[in-house]
Amino acid sequence: MDTTEYINGFASFIQASPSSYHAAHEAARQLKDAGFTELNEADPWIAPKKAFVVRDGAIIAWITPDNAATTAPVRILGAHTDSPGFKLKPQSTIGSHGWLQVGVEIYGGPLLNSWLDRELELSGRLVTKDGEQHLVRTGPFMRIPQLAIHLDREANTGLALDKQRQTAPVYGVGNTQDADVLGYLADIAGVPAQHIAGYDIISTDTQPPARFGKDNTLFAAPRMDNLSSTYAGLVALLNTPDDSEHICVFAAFDHEEIGSETRSGACGPFLEDVLTRIYDGLGSSVEETARALASSWCVSADSGHSIHPNYGERHDPNVQPIAGSGPLLKINANQRYATDAVGAALWARSCEKAGVPYQDFVSNNNSPCGSTIGPLTATRIGIRTVDVGIPLISMHSARELCHVDDVVYLSRAIEAFFTGA
Repeated sequence: MDTTEYINGFASFIQASPSSYHAAHEAARQLKDAGFTELNEADPWIAPKKAFVVRDGAIIAWITPDNAATTAPVRILGAHTDSPGFKLKPQSTIGSHGWLQVGVEIYGGPLLNSWLDRELELSGRLVTKDGEQHLVRTGPFMRIPQLAIHLDREANTGLALDKQRQTAPVYGVGNTQDADVLGYLADIAGVPAQHIAGYDIISTDTQPPARFGKDNTLFAAPRMDNLSSTYAGLVALLNTPDDSEHICVFAAFDHEEIGSETRSGACGPFLEDVLTRIYDGLGSSVEETARALASSWCVSADSGHSIHPNYGERHDPNVQPIAGSGPLLKINANQRYATDAVGAALWARSCEKAGVPYQDFVSNNNSPCGSTIGPLTATRIGIRTVDVGIPLISMHSARELCHVDDVVYLSRAIEAFFTGA
């Protein structure tokens, strides 16, 4: 796949995935089209060679090679499907001074000012009283308006938003009794509003992804943290031959941006449940499964930071990765990333096999880094894990920026990892 084909596919995946639930649904659609079998966790598994299972906004897919041994190791690509934003509150329809507004709660750590004066949509799932789930999205629906500079002459000297009072989006004018947000979502889903018992609805920027800049090398889009890794892992799995010596697993979890401590997050049992059932299907004993996992690997792929041209002092003065020079090998002395020396060697082999460059990343000592699903997966499963990802600027903005080459490089390196580098 060349760069243009990949970027076009990536852009389409982003547009189809405004929420974690949509991302899992779109990944499932592509896997089905490629011949993977969807399994239900509540059913008995006579696991086929190529299968996947969806748990809420998370998805795990795998390829088990023919005649796989009971001690066959796994190669796991771990990513996440959620992004920071604003989540719909229980009292979703509010208003002030004649304006209709949406009641929202901040989800994760969005760069708040980047969400101002953008046409935003609501998307996610509605659940009716009978337990049925309905995916829904509004398209452009609301906007968080800034205060005019005429009314705040100091706005350009420091913008600090009150998270409760100043982040409520507007979606019209009038009476809140006549323009219910939940009723609007119910109409889109084709269900009566009174039948809705619960919902998980998140905001997303609606401006389409764009390729631009010198030689069209830059790419801007919402939710690249972490759909860049989700899509890279999905494409890599779809390109992996069926006769790999490993069991190849693509695992995209939800709720990473809020700590992963959910049933569909990396702290939950989802991956362990799936691996247990895969090895049970192979007839592996407890000892054989332990031997298999001892020889297994996880690549935790999550976006990292390119050096920012306007804030170079915020980065390490000596380790300064730049967009377009390859995916990042993410390193942290305090194991906020799971990379160690053995993991670094594995990633070097994978990139060499794929013919792609990579770059080290480490934080400035004065700016402690965040964490990823890497340490969580290593802790829960005991599998050796290495942390990687594409370099971004404007991370956690409503719209993030990367170099087109890096997302392609990442997928090729993951494919090499799957096939045994």
